[in-house]
Amino acid sequence: MNNTRFFRRFAGLALAGWLVVTGSAAAQSAATGQRDVLREITDVVGLKPRFQLRATTEVQNAAAVVYGGQRYLLYNPQFVAAVNRAGRTDWAGISILAHEMGHHLNGHTLRPGGSNPTDELEADEFSGFVLRKMGASMAEAQAGMAVVSDDEASPTHPGRHTRLTAISDGWLRANQQIVATTRTVAPSAAPAVLTARTAAPARTVAANSASALSVLGKITFRDKPDEDYYVTNHLSVVRFDTGARTAQVVGRLTRSESVNYPFVLVDGQQRRLYISRTGSIFDTSGRQVASLSDPS
Repeated sequence: MNNTRFFRRFAGLALAGWLVVTGSAAAQSAATGQRDVLREITDVVGLKPRFQLRATTEVQNAAAVVYGGQRYLLYNPQFVAAVNRAGRTDWAGISILAHEMGHHLNGHTLRPGGSNPTDELEADEFSGFVLRKMGASMAEAQAGMAVVSDDEASPTHPGRHTRLTAISDGWLRANQQIVATTRTVAPSAAPAVLTARTAAPARTVAANSASALSVLGKITFRDKPDEDYYVTNHLSVVRFDTGARTAQVVGRLTRSESVNYPFVLVDGQQRRLYISRTGSIFDTSGRQVASLSDPS
């Protein structure tokens, strides 16, 4: 079946836009009463089903696309039905959808370009892993790809044997996990016991000690404008007592993954403040409470 290759991004992306704009009946999700395959697949990998499954005759087979920030799984129900008939099992069609979801979850749809053998094998392995978790045999997990894949490899897709091996690898990995859980005693299901947090004792160091502090920045709080707070070279936040010539450690800066707020200030009671790229400091309500400036 040379013309049953999977595709994504190009025609699929344009089609996803058309489906969203028109809201055509052919583009709706699978009819009520059928298996909620999307939820079954996401359940076994511990995810929320944040995909939209759309059935449409406008695609030839199936595609994973991103449009307007939303992830779509598009499939032709006639194609899926034909695969099920040829594979003699409904698992064949389910493996097709699992394969396309594998493209999303492996980040393939976030990169430019079309299909390539590496991405296809990763999606194949994911489908094998998922179908074992859902209860399919290895033969059932391989049934869909055994029908639709080509014997020989191409610049965009591996050959049938290689693809079936990838599915087998995913299936066996899931099977090993399942077997391992049956050989060990289940861990306790009791939740964690929460205890009241106590404030960490403040550390005090001599300002003129041998390990003299190197100051990187000055923090000025709006409700305490006359108190001096500084950020040291160790990213500690200290309050200087000029009379006692000591510096009390009252918090610490940690890096975050946020582009707009690259640092978080955490005090001894685990309260958090967020430092913007311009040096403004905000509380968890979004109110600016302080500013970070050059100490000079």
